[in-house]
Amino acid sequence: MEEPRRIRLLVGAVASYATLNDTQVARTVWDSLPLEFKVQTWGDELYGAIPLDLELEMPQEVVLPGDLGYWPPGHAFCIFFGPTPASHGDEVRAASAVTVFGHVEGEPTVFRSVSSGAKVRVERA
Repeated sequence: MEEPRRIRLLVGAVASYATLNDTQVARTVWDSLPLEFKVQTWGDELYGAIPLDLELEMPQEVVLPGDLGYWPPGHAFCIFFGPTPASHGDEVRAASAVTVFGHVEGEPTVFRSVSSGAKVRVERA
């Protein structure tokens, strides 16, 4: 069995860990680390463009708090931690379909303190 691919997310003043799943998107992101980009906020989602052009896998619009998603239209690395402007009620909904490629360890609402324009570094843990 392969070791879990664990990453560290340094987002503004917030540091967190996440585990990647077994999708091709997760493998490509892992192989591309470290990544650095600036984030924008969209409700309780942080997203930023990364230099990868990947296909959707098992696309879904409703995700779980703490999910990491790849959004093809924006080549975006997304961190979901609560409702977005597209959500109905308490659901966590992406702007359009994403590939979920990992999940944050611990409480994902720590990302609420991050503002648009914050720098992100994603690296192997």
